[in-house]
Amino acid sequence: MVAVPSTMLPLGTGLPDFSLVNAVDGRRISQAAFKDDRALLVMFICNHCPYVRHVLKEIGRVATEYQSKRVGMVAISSNDVAAFPDDGPDEMKELARAEGWAFPYLYDETQSVAKAFNAACTPEFYLFDRNRTLVYRGQLDDSRPKNTEPVTGKDLRAALDALLGGRSISPDQKPSVGCNIKWKPGNEPGWFAVGAR
Repeated sequence: MVAVPSTMLPLGTGLPDFSLVNAVDGRRISQAAFKDDRALLVMFICNHCPYVRHVLKEIGRVATEYQSKRVGMVAISSNDVAAFPDDGPDEMKELARAEGWAFPYLYDETQSVAKAFNAACTPEFYLFDRNRTLVYRGQLDDSRPKNTEPVTGKDLRAALDALLGGRSISPDQKPSVGCNIKWKPGNEPGWFAVGAR
């Protein structure tokens, strides 16, 4: 299990365009679906990653709490499903239903959306304000599968609470750490480290 850090897309970056199929119901979802939300949280996750599985319940708790405060949420899986079939759309649908998620779980088949976000690992979190400007990116909290830190979501929650409360978000943000996104052969972005698979 090789830990890969997120690339830390620069704060102030505008929300990249996306239009992907929701594995749960087959509908195509774009950023326009969240136009009335006060903020938008984009998460890159996948089914099989032990780092994601470690925080699944907290992702659900964050969703329950903050969607009620008009924070839009969307999860995206960009992994190569030929090499990692557990991350395919049918399995995504099954996981979302088992966890009771009320947010879309989108399948990035071409991996172009992951590239647009400079996404490098799972899980990875990006928070955009009302103007869809990036105000937070990085980790959920300090917990990892092999440490003893509790899963609290404290870093992401602090950013969400500050944004919703009209306060500035600390720019001192820690990268997320997880499994690398499983790029299709020949589709690896420039920042991808050879051998990270």
